Amino acid sequence: MILLASLVAGLLTGASWARWYGQPYRAPELKYVSLVFIAFLPQFTAFYFPVSGQHVSGFLLPLSQALLLVFTWLNRRLPGMMILLIGTALNFTVIAANRGFMPISPQTASHLVSQTVLENIQPGDRFGTKDILLLPEDTRFEWLADRFLPPAWSAYQVAFSPGDVLIAFGIFRLLAYQKNISLQGYKK
Repeated sequence: MILLASLVAGLLTGASWARWYGQPYRAPELKYVSLVFIAFLPQFTAFYFPVSGQHVSGFLLPLSQALLLVFTWLNRRLPGMMILLIGTALNFTVIAANRGFMPISPQTASHLVSQTVLENIQPGDRFGTKDILLLPEDTRFEWLADRFLPPAWSAYQVAFSPGDVLIAFGIFRLLAYQKNISLQGYKK
């Protein structure tokens, strides 16, 4: 949700900025975009095919994150990409250190599901598609885990990590930035 919102906000901001100055929107010139699609395949396998996901998913999410790190590194000169790189590196670190899944505490999880559902999930079990329920004291790099929640009034409730926040800022910056917009000769 946070990533989709940053994508839409970045596109709208970039398009508005370009229009304001009477120029067409210029999408960033990304290299090796195919890596993003390849990085999605391990996640898709792990999260949407439960039979295969149960046996191999512990390494699929770190593999996916590693491919995204390569992609961001190869595009690091673009505006916002270093922020995106740092966020991806933070997510990779916490996922790789916690059995290949993003940890979420029972306290955070209790805001997302009913107490009855939560009682049927033991610490160490998967929670949702990409998370693993872990007690804070059993979590490596706990401060990087899925710990943030949208405001209670939000219709869409999902936990997200500090890395996700940086990734969202990086995506926004990447899409909002308009190269070659000049104020020279601009009259409003």
